[in-house]
Amino acid sequence: MTFGFAPSSAASASTSAASVNAGARLLEPAEWAAAGIPLLRNPREVVSGLHTRHRPAPSTAIVAVLDVDDRLCASASFARRPAAADGWVLRNALLDQLRRVIPHDLRRRTPVRTAVLLYCREGDARWTEEDGAWMWGLRDACTLHGLRCGAYITLTRDGWQVLGEGRGGRRPNSASAPEPFATSEAPPPPPRTGGAASDILSRVAAR
Repeated sequence: MTFGFAPSSAASASTSAASVNAGARLLEPAEWAAAGIPLLRNPREVVSGLHTRHRPAPSTAIVAVLDVDDRLCASASFARRPAAADGWVLRNALLDQLRRVIPHDLRRRTPVRTAVLLYCREGDARWTEEDGAWMWGLRDACTLHGLRCGAYITLTRDGWQVLGEGRGGRRPNSASAPEPFATSEAPPPPPRTGGAASDILSRVAAR
């Protein structure tokens, strides 16, 4: 897959990629593609299900845990407040949400369940430094919760895209209405409740 790079509104090219990665903790597209992230069997079904359950607006992240058959075990959504894209901060927010909705698997020698992340944002589907920070955060949160690191998916006006896989679609997108649940699909799980929101990210919903 060929990745494009969205222009940054912050500092210009004087800062090297190495210093950006060290300071902000993010993964470049090539690093993510080389990480051996497991492929989703039916990415559109996963994206549509999460979109229907959580109805994300821009700046909303949805972290979901899938079983060995890619069935949804738990999911939570929360909004990211404006701040610099720092993978360490995003990792802590993801870990907080995972701890609220599902027990860890740290006692297992090999992870069985997989966490995936869908992030609804403005702009187009090209990789941004914010995407790189989410990737870093997801990978680290999975390690600390005993999960396999799964797909990172962006949802924009243009549609959805699984970064690093070259798979995507026009619907759902950040402006589309949620699709009805299929009659064969189980209804969405009841909302989860938790404690106080993160200092940097405020939790919108956990379903």
